[in-house]
Amino acid sequence: MNDDLHRILISGGITSPGELKDSVAMLEAAGLSEVYFGSRQDLLFPLDNKHKGQLEKTSKYKTDIVADRSYQNIVCSYVSADIFDGTHWLKGSTYLYLLEQFDFVPRLKINITDPKQRLVPIFSGNLNFVASEDEDYWYLNILLPHWKKSAYYPVLIYSWDIVSVCRAVEEVYHAMDNVDQLFALLNQKLQANNNKTIKKELQIPFVTFPYYEGMNRMGIDQYWLGLYWRNNRYDLQFLKEFCGFCLDNSIGKICITPWKSFIVKGISKESRPELERFLGQKGINVRHSQLEMNWHLPVDDQEALELKQYLVNNFDQNDISTYGLTFGISKDVGKQSHFSSIVIEKNPTTQIGLDFEVKPTYNVCHFKDFDPNTRQYLIYAQDVDKKELPNLLIELSKAYFQQLGQEKNTIIKKKDTKEREPKQVYQCQKCLTVYDYEVGDSKFGIEPNTKFTDVPEEYTCSVCGSEKMVFEPVEM
Repeated sequence: MNDDLHRILISGGITSPGELKDSVAMLEAAGLSEVYFGSRQDLLFPLDNKHKGQLEKTSKYKTDIVADRSYQNIVCSYVSADIFDGTHWLKGSTYLYLLEQFDFVPRLKINITDPKQRLVPIFSGNLNFVASEDEDYWYLNILLPHWKKSAYYPVLIYSWDIVSVCRAVEEVYHAMDNVDQLFALLNQKLQANNNKTIKKELQIPFVTFPYYEGMNRMGIDQYWLGLYWRNNRYDLQFLKEFCGFCLDNSIGKICITPWKSFIVKGISKESRPELERFLGQKGINVRHSQLEMNWHLPVDDQEALELKQYLVNNFDQNDISTYGLTFGISKDVGKQSHFSSIVIEKNPTTQIGLDFEVKPTYNVCHFKDFDPNTRQYLIYAQDVDKKELPNLLIELSKAYFQQLGQEKNTIIKKKDTKEREPKQVYQCQKCLTVYDYEVGDSKFGIEPNTKFTDVPEEYTCSVCGSEKMVFEPVEM
């Protein structure tokens, strides 16, 4: 994401047509003609700081423009409620009541999600509340900013304690090293104790990624509409007129998705023809191919958009199906917090690349079983050229369908059909480059079968230039 962009935090990605129209008016007053949607269900846009306070005064809804990156938007799966399968007790009204209780803007990333949907990421936050089978109780998966691994809170959290738990964690999390320490402190700190014993571990069912665009039936006499822009540049004039249509037809909510699109639910049968005419007059395409709708890209990144278009065109020409898969493009090598099945990482430019024009290289990674909820990030290929990416992704797509539906999925390794025992290698923690003692490193004149402990101290990573001390032992 471009860190220079300002934001309007739309809690849970849920806004009313009136509120969104008000925000659009603010942005138009700043001379803007378009807005981006963010991966945490917020609005992003460039803005000069000196205009920020003046614009906020014009808002009828007291909308805040946030420039400080330390504040976070709350993510929730309200957008999936009533249109995709979900936990039996979790209704749209539950999300609305929960979000209304938040009387502060959090600094930690908070996710409140249904485990039976796939449209909204479950584990992309610091505090991930995941609905249990027990009505009004939630698992809490925690990955604080300074923790290396996530952990589950040892009890289920009651719905109406979520806000107090979040506030309490925000006050103390810097000093917390593990979940047991946090649990003990919160038990002392919080007076209300409506926790419930965990009877079984959280099971996240595998769900294929849904097609979220177009006009779709919702119940007997209602519809929902999903709209998607290829370049994530949403025209303000269109949004303003669309909000007007929603207000005229008693449509109460507009939902932004983490996939840079939006969904409107509860469109009456009587309103549908008028809406279709409105979209047609605006030339809005509501039937994009799923080949391009299942991509997650950085905001306002033309290079990533062009790479996506190149890869999607290759898929299309080869008649490849990617149904159920999701793809992401990232410049944060080794970040491992993505929520796409397959991730294409662009490697950082080396010092040589600053002096001479060199072609970028990429890593292809995927989550175990192609399910981001496993949070087991696997490397498929490293340091490959752009022209190699289409075939690698086609291979992975075919491998996905081969293992789909199997009870036990195997880890897929590039061009390796024999089962191997895990071996210890050393991996750069900044870019994930591996030093394998059986191979050595010819760039530095290090012979094969040279143990990492025998490698000279001045050794540096051949990709990102990090020092030897940055490498840590891992099993592969």
